[in-house]
Amino acid sequence: MAFPLYHLFAFVVSAAVVLVLTPIVRKAGLASGRVDLPGGRKVHSQPMVRLGGVSIFFGVLIALLLVWALGGFLGGDGEPLKRVSEYSVWGVTLGGLAFFVIGLVDDLFGLSPISRLIMQASVASVAWWVGVDIRFLTIPFLGLTQLPGWLSLIVTIFWLVGMANAINWIDGLDGLAAGVSGIAAVVMMIVSFSMGQPAAALIAAALAGGSLAFLKYNFNPAQIFMGDGGAYFIGFTLAGVGVIGLVKGVTTVAVLLPSLTLAVPILDMSAVILLRLRQGLSPFVADKRHLHHRLLNAGFSHRFTVIFIYVLALWVGSLAMAVSGLRAGVPFVCASTALLSYTGWRAVRYAK
Repeated sequence: MAFPLYHLFAFVVSAAVVLVLTPIVRKAGLASGRVDLPGGRKVHSQPMVRLGGVSIFFGVLIALLLVWALGGFLGGDGEPLKRVSEYSVWGVTLGGLAFFVIGLVDDLFGLSPISRLIMQASVASVAWWVGVDIRFLTIPFLGLTQLPGWLSLIVTIFWLVGMANAINWIDGLDGLAAGVSGIAAVVMMIVSFSMGQPAAALIAAALAGGSLAFLKYNFNPAQIFMGDGGAYFIGFTLAGVGVIGLVKGVTTVAVLLPSLTLAVPILDMSAVILLRLRQGLSPFVADKRHLHHRLLNAGFSHRFTVIFIYVLALWVGSLAMAVSGLRAGVPFVCASTALLSYTGWRAVRYAK
């Protein structure tokens, strides 16, 4: 198999596993009564299985194991892909497994916010220790700055845990988290590969295939939710790929790329936390301050709200491709800007 085709293979295998496994998971969830009941801040009107993350996780895992067995994590000369260490690739893979387990336990039995954070921070610390580490930051007026070990650990934990929870927080509408994550994963795959990080691109390709295939059952009207297990797994894996695939390129642009690619969930979570803190509320208290809630309250339909946020995610992703220096980046920016302008015009017209 030609080396670049491994990425397509990972995407297709992950998607195929998700398409086959999700109905089985849904049937098992309904039979066991593992459902999310409607009410409160939730927008669904009937009990929904929250275990869709199981199929996404196994889709990604099976795809990566097959690629590994076929030699996809070896270079053209048969040597391991050394641009990122083998330990850091395992750090992202096994760290994603641990975050998935944490979320799955929360889905099945319920965990307190503090206990979840402690477990997530512990896993992120181990990931940092094996090489999934942020060693540089772009600081205003100082430029690209190397971080001392203790600060690198804190920043890395904040990034990995924060992104896992950011994806979980936007999982409030049918298809929203899966679609936004799939778009971000495709962008990370393209940018990582162009920056000479094919191992990270393989993980992103498998994640993109699983996330986008899940939309068949998760787009409005959804038949199943990914749950905390799926959201934590996807969020950690995206954050980990951002570190080993993008930040490892020690330039100001490379350090900024993960934040730009994942700008939609990052800004949504940041705005919600600030609003809660301003009113003296705990940042862990669930409410309807998220972007998708605000769009729904403005009168937009469920589907239009999700599609509008998809377009936002695609737009910031195209900016990341352009900033990374991809030759096709500027045309992508122009096309996505035109699409965003049209969607915004439709939104204004709809509101009027």
